[in-house]
Amino acid sequence: MITYIQQNTKLPKDSITNTVHLLNQECTIPFISRYRKEATGNLDEVQIGDIVKYKDLFEALEKRKVAILKALEEQGVLTSELEDKVKACQDSTTLEDVYLPYKKSRKTKAETARKNGLEPLAKIIMSQNASDIESIALNYVKKDVETLEDALEGARHIIAEWINERLDIRNNLRNQIDRYAVISTKVVITKKEDENAQKFRDYFDWEEALSRIPSHRLLAILRAENEGVIRVKIEIDTERALDRIEYRIIKSQNACANQIQLAISDAYKRLLFPSLSNEALQKAKEKADDAAISIFAKNLKQLLLGSPLGEKRVLAIDPGFRTGCKVVCLDEKGDLKHNETIYPHPPKNDQTGAMKKISFLTEAHQIEAIAIGNGTASRETETLIRRIRFKNDIQVFVVSEAGASIYSASKIARDEFPNYDVTVRGSVSIGRRLQDPLAELVKIDAKSIGVGQYQHDVDQNKLKKELDVVVENCVNSVGVNINTASHSLLSYVSGIGPKLAENIVNYRSEQGAFTSRNAIKKVPRLGEKAFEQGAGFLRIKDGSNPLDDSAVHPESYTIVKKMAKDEGVSLSELIGNKTLLQKINLENYCTETIGLLTLEDIVKELEKPGLDIREQAKVFTFNQNIKTINDLREGQLLPGIVNNITAFGCFVDIGIKESGLIHVSNLSDSFVKDVNEHVHLHQQIVVRVLDVDITRKRIQLKLHKL
Repeated sequence: MITYIQQNTKLPKDSITNTVHLLNQECTIPFISRYRKEATGNLDEVQIGDIVKYKDLFEALEKRKVAILKALEEQGVLTSELEDKVKACQDSTTLEDVYLPYKKSRKTKAETARKNGLEPLAKIIMSQNASDIESIALNYVKKDVETLEDALEGARHIIAEWINERLDIRNNLRNQIDRYAVISTKVVITKKEDENAQKFRDYFDWEEALSRIPSHRLLAILRAENEGVIRVKIEIDTERALDRIEYRIIKSQNACANQIQLAISDAYKRLLFPSLSNEALQKAKEKADDAAISIFAKNLKQLLLGSPLGEKRVLAIDPGFRTGCKVVCLDEKGDLKHNETIYPHPPKNDQTGAMKKISFLTEAHQIEAIAIGNGTASRETETLIRRIRFKNDIQVFVVSEAGASIYSASKIARDEFPNYDVTVRGSVSIGRRLQDPLAELVKIDAKSIGVGQYQHDVDQNKLKKELDVVVENCVNSVGVNINTASHSLLSYVSGIGPKLAENIVNYRSEQGAFTSRNAIKKVPRLGEKAFEQGAGFLRIKDGSNPLDDSAVHPESYTIVKKMAKDEGVSLSELIGNKTLLQKINLENYCTETIGLLTLEDIVKELEKPGLDIREQAKVFTFNQNIKTINDLREGQLLPGIVNNITAFGCFVDIGIKESGLIHVSNLSDSFVKDVNEHVHLHQQIVVRVLDVDITRKRIQLKLHKL
């Protein structure tokens, strides 16, 4: 396993060995990367995640080997040579090729030919020694083999199967497909004028090298095929492929060679190419999935670590026209204090009443900020709010609604607000997203948030696994206040999970707030292992021990206390005293398990204990003169917010219904390897309008360098 992981990750052997040991002890990625740096050689969560990935792949491969060896043994065909072949396989493709001749499959043409006694004839043909093969074949015309051609055809079916099972031929054809395959598409004529098919019209007649097709284009083509809009083909030079196979098999120029040539053509068209071209397309799809999932994961991380406003009193508005704007008032903790509906937009147009109501509510609830959802009627609502003259300085934010409707109809939302409808729950979610995006967004299935490309077309199990890791890493990198965190947030804390999170919330409700990290051990079923994994990420605000509100793990408390004692100060005097902390000789505090890497982390944390790694939320204002796509003109400079990142560029909210696209070629004047190196999600930028296609509702933008 260690060798396999090292070959695929190029990480140091000792680091892999120690990490695998920790993983086998049920340690989590956040815990290992934060608190076991000496053991791992300072690997980060991405490198540890790679070790987990290849550990899982190796274990799956070994499990498949055991299943195959058992099947071979049951068939009575397992030899020591075959066993060694199976055990030596380093990937699933080679393993399945080795197993192919012994795989019990449905009734085949070759199997029927064998039952008709034609295998000896096939062997004679393959020997290529017989000069009059037709005379020999006549001896096999009996019972179900009615004619000479039936005998020869049956023998060819057996030969075709042998050719299909040859590893050298399969690998050579694989190599040709990998290097030369072209993916082409043709529109289904009956779908050509279909309105829903127009979004795929770029692929009505398309051709491209399979090895070079970008992930987003392949996923778009496969989606179009699934929707019945186009037909997809994989093609290579058939003549060259057949020549390569013939070169490996045909060694004579007699009648046997003619039969083998026919068998090769049959094997290629019926068995080899369909199987291996599908395999190549599946591998390309897996590669495209990985690229799309990687983009989604990066976007999700940026979104979850978005700027929080913090503990401020917020008035949140879910805008709407006919049904009105749902308004809620939240206190510093995000608890709902008031809700009602205003109707400033058509058909009622009660702008005066709406403005008076908002003004009254901001004073009555001492509101410090207003959050407006960015959906329907958002711009109109924002314009209305900015016309109100508030007595106090109130910041106005436009907040992404992505996934809010999913949350408002979920069990989590029903449990939180059993007496309120989905509209009120949605407004609360908008307000809480402004206060703390991470704490609110963890309540929503990550793939419903809608950042990325083709997330519904990729492998859903792989997507969920990857996104869960991202959420877990984000939650643990920020830390969680155990006395205020929701069940959803707590469930992502290292070592906790949904059941223990529920137990923590129930214990907190019955016994009151936790006053120390040690008190967490009293939670039912929360044992030593869960405490070890989670304690460093759980925060106790205003507790008896100031270290409980820091990322210092309880296992290191004695070292910090010794530092304070050696410096002749109290614990509270040491914490935050940067000058004093930097004078400490850390080598004096190294132990068998805690080295300089961990000690440097401890000092860094003590300098600014509990510091939120996220930036503070900033107010942003769109161009108030741009209301619809019709207001856009080529060359305009506009403020915008990056609201999605893909492999081919990024989408930007410029304050209208349609987002504009900055194609990767318009992000910089030089080559762009990674979009994330130039922009990040929710970044406030300035863009130049390049082109506006009102018919297709497409806006082309360029990143403007300030």
